[in-house]
Amino acid sequence: MTGAQLEPKQFAGEQTADAVAAIRAFLRVPTPDAWLAAAAAQQDVLLIDHANCEKKAASTALSLLYRADTDPGSLAQLSRLAREELRHYEQVLAVLEERGIPLRPVSSSRYASGLRERVARSEPWRRIETLLVCALVEARSCERFDRLTEVLDPSLARFYGKLLASEARHFEHYLSAAQAAVTAADLEQAEYCQRLDRLLEAEAELVSAPDSELRFHSGPPAT
Repeated sequence: MTGAQLEPKQFAGEQTADAVAAIRAFLRVPTPDAWLAAAAAQQDVLLIDHANCEKKAASTALSLLYRADTDPGSLAQLSRLAREELRHYEQVLAVLEERGIPLRPVSSSRYASGLRERVARSEPWRRIETLLVCALVEARSCERFDRLTEVLDPSLARFYGKLLASEARHFEHYLSAAQAAVTAADLEQAEYCQRLDRLLEAEAELVSAPDSELRFHSGPPAT
């Protein structure tokens, strides 16, 4: 191998590393170590709730697709995101089956609802802030995929590493869509930055505050 030539796997790995660095720079706080320890100890709950999260992510992408404008690029991007989230949902289900973990109902965490509560009620900011919330959820998910590879068994760590490589740029797609909506509506960039800043601060609070039950996006366990 010479100079700038890279093997495909090495190139993919470098791309993922760059994406993880971008995610860490975007989010205000890292996942607490206490959450990682709880996730490693409760892998059944982690996987069940992760399956729910992938299904919800696909549903959100489809909902935005139906509400999107007629730009072919935006529509195609949302369609691809929905398909990819559904594929990952199926893959998590396969892991559950392989490990003999039966699906069971688990309550939702306060994370997603806590972010949605902060979304504007009127357009065009409602759609823009919904896209920003999607970006935050995707970024946090990938940050946790990355951190989980540190504490899980080798097989599950590889699984989350593959999901990370697949989803690492999803948050940027949602950020780009939000920025495009700001431009299309001729809104003030300064206000957009202020609204994004408030959502970032809220997200940091939600993943830092203790939770009584482990969920994929919960905070550290309450003591």
